[in-house]
Amino acid sequence: MSLNLLNVKYLPAQKKYWTGRKSNPNIEKQYWHQEIKLLDIRNITIEKKINIALLGYVCDEGVRRNIGRVGAAEGPKVIRETLAKLPIHFNDKRVVDIGDIICVEKDMESCQQAFAKTISTLIANKIFPIAIGGGHDIAFGHFMGIREVVKNTTKNKVGIINFDAHFDLRPVEEQPNSGTPFNQIISELQKNGESVDYFAIGIQQQSNTKELFDIAKKKHVDFAVNYDCEAASEEIKVLQNRLIPFIKNNDYIYITIDMDGFSSAYAPGVSAPSPLGFTPYFVFKMLRFLLDTKKVISLDIAELNPSLDQDRQTANLAAKIIDFVVLNHKF
Repeated sequence: MSLNLLNVKYLPAQKKYWTGRKSNPNIEKQYWHQEIKLLDIRNITIEKKINIALLGYVCDEGVRRNIGRVGAAEGPKVIRETLAKLPIHFNDKRVVDIGDIICVEKDMESCQQAFAKTISTLIANKIFPIAIGGGHDIAFGHFMGIREVVKNTTKNKVGIINFDAHFDLRPVEEQPNSGTPFNQIISELQKNGESVDYFAIGIQQQSNTKELFDIAKKKHVDFAVNYDCEAASEEIKVLQNRLIPFIKNNDYIYITIDMDGFSSAYAPGVSAPSPLGFTPYFVFKMLRFLLDTKKVISLDIAELNPSLDQDRQTANLAAKIIDFVVLNHKF
């Protein structure tokens, strides 16, 4: 795979991010930093069987354009450093880190294109991508990469589930940004007479204008407000039942998790924190339900801003989400 024609930088996986506690060499590997394999995406096709690949999207240009607090470009590095120190409880999956797609000269569009090509390469090689951002503009490149692989197959309908306080459905005015990706996706498919199912989970009224609710209605976007996103079994079951038609209507599911959807009690390290977000327990229960469908084709985590984090609390949560997905992913 070549990214040479795009204004972007690619950095293969770096050992310096994967350090941690040593364990008894006479027993099996105990921590992520001991188990993870570090690869170059350009060599991915000659590698033996890979199940899951981590890919960084080092870009917060979309956040800057959206007048947010920049710093999410450091997210992939810090998530890796945090994940490295977690104990492993999976032994039947080969997980690799293939490095970062890095935005240069504020060229977010080239970064998204390169990211999409990399996602396509992974999925074409039957590798499950877990992408780490970066701003939520990651979603446009991520979805287009998935679509490129499946669009000419018999199973080609990809639904989007976004755990987020925001719709991110803003119309593109001067330039795309971290608040426009799902409007871009819907508009791009409409050009070809296609549609996409988009379900947003955790929407906060105080974080979205009336215009955005009107756009959601016009574009047939389904959503669950934050007050309906409780971890109690009754609320969970109601939401899962709402998702059943969505799941049945799609061949694949792309999951994207914006860390600002969590309550700031759990995720203070984001550009737009709110005390009214959901809990980790809610998201973990929903992820297990979605992974059990065996339709999840790819997943990303966006908007961690390490410069705003407290004791790496948000980074720790993001790392544990990745660990949870690796452990529970169904092939």
